[in-house]
Amino acid sequence: MSQMTTKTVPDSPPENPLKICVFCGSSLGNHPSYAELAVKLGRTLAERGMVLVYGGGNVGLMGTVAEAAMNSGGKVIGIIPQRLFDLVEQQELTELLIVKDMHERKALMQKKADAFISLPGGIGTMEELFEVWSWRYIGYHQKPVAILNIEHYYDRLLEMLRHMVGEGFLHREIYDDLIVSDNIEAVLEAIHGKARDSGAVPFLKKPERRR
Repeated sequence: MSQMTTKTVPDSPPENPLKICVFCGSSLGNHPSYAELAVKLGRTLAERGMVLVYGGGNVGLMGTVAEAAMNSGGKVIGIIPQRLFDLVEQQELTELLIVKDMHERKALMQKKADAFISLPGGIGTMEELFEVWSWRYIGYHQKPVAILNIEHYYDRLLEMLRHMVGEGFLHREIYDDLIVSDNIEAVLEAIHGKARDSGAVPFLKKPERRR
């Protein structure tokens, strides 16, 4: 995992704001601190002049982070499939994009965002996290990927990832590239550092032939 020290994160320039895609649950979870983190993240992104990109829902942590950003004067872009749009009452956003299906939603989120942060969530959140992380690994994008690990929510997942490294199914440098912290400022500082590095992602390697 990426090593981080907490510093003052510069505000995004208004002419070219950093767009942060947040993956999180459509439920609030069992710990009040999950929602508190979502509120703090939404508020922080707005105060920094960053744009929130998210899945467009108004329930659970998804709705919480979006509402906090909007209430703090931030810009929020929601991307939601038509099927979910028809089922869920929507809140006011800066921009709401309605797409055909989940595949188009994820592709558009990846295209619009400059970086990705995962909060606690379920299988949908895990799918989104692993997809953008694997896309970074194989070179489809060079955008930083981060986890906000509040209440040790992701500890067992991180343990499984270390097991993958030990068993030879995940390169150590890929694991180390994932930004992990329980601190919003530390995550944003690490994202800024990686966003400044425009070099090629070096992780994809040609497999060795068996002899």
